[in-house]
Amino acid sequence: MRALHEERMTTSRFPPNHMSAWPHRLAVVLVCATFPLLWVGGLVTSYRAGMAVPDWPTTYGYNPLAYPLDTWLGGPWDIFIEHAHRLLAGGINVIALALGVVLWRAEPRRWVRRLGYLAVAGVLVQDVLGGMRVVLDRRLLAQLHACVGPAFFTLAGLLAVATSTAWREAAGRPHGRCTKLRGLALLTALLAYLQIVLGSQVRHVPVDASPSAFRGAMLFHLLGAGLVAGHSFGLCLRIHRQHAQEGRLVRGANWLAGLVGLQLCLGVGTWLVNYGWPSFLPQPVAAEGFTVVRGSTGQVVMSTAHVACGALIVAVAAALAAWVHRLV
Repeated sequence: MRALHEERMTTSRFPPNHMSAWPHRLAVVLVCATFPLLWVGGLVTSYRAGMAVPDWPTTYGYNPLAYPLDTWLGGPWDIFIEHAHRLLAGGINVIALALGVVLWRAEPRRWVRRLGYLAVAGVLVQDVLGGMRVVLDRRLLAQLHACVGPAFFTLAGLLAVATSTAWREAAGRPHGRCTKLRGLALLTALLAYLQIVLGSQVRHVPVDASPSAFRGAMLFHLLGAGLVAGHSFGLCLRIHRQHAQEGRLVRGANWLAGLVGLQLCLGVGTWLVNYGWPSFLPQPVAAEGFTVVRGSTGQVVMSTAHVACGALIVAVAAALAAWVHRLV
């Protein structure tokens, strides 16, 4: 509430047309650059290329920017994808630092500046986690790395929302206090992120894990999917019923519901390409003779798309929760 009060006071002193557009521009660039990085990071895991380059922060002793181009492009695929991941991450660092500086210089709202500083800290933590995952070769660090990435992407999305002209123009709008809808929106975003954490347990399950441990991780992930789907569809329905006049909320709710539906389909596809048709279900004719091929293109693309879509759901759910708090 203090942040909202501070923002209303700040907006009255600094009208939208007198505030710098650069924070929003850089925040949007950060979002657009981070999403491909999530895809490439997913490919690194899917291709098991995390240890293709055994040193950090160098690449086989080279400064990453000075690594020979012909060696990179003409070398093994796992080295290519891991080095690309590092280069993209370096670009994200530059954008995040630039955004932090611009917010410090041009953003009058203290809470937005702090959000930007948190993003800078988050990207640095993610860098260290990724590097230590290579240096120490620890699966736990890989899991943490997989969880921090979507959190940073979500934070970048919130910065893009908070620095937008539409957000500032909504400061003076009268609104009620629909605490139930606010709570539902926030809980949906938190559950979506928890599902990312549960998914990382399945994706990074140790090779020596017992069957019961894997079944437990998968069961929690499936239960999480049901919770996220139920909350997302329920939130969408409630917004349509109670706030159909708020086009921004309706569009956000539609995006969230659509992405969750897509994610459920991707989840089924990921199961099929990784584990085959479930033995406890009648096998359709189309599934007869299907063979799971480890590392196949279909397996890699489906699994990586499932990971990337999960991160997008968290970001959209968080942005929708922010707009719900802003408008209702």
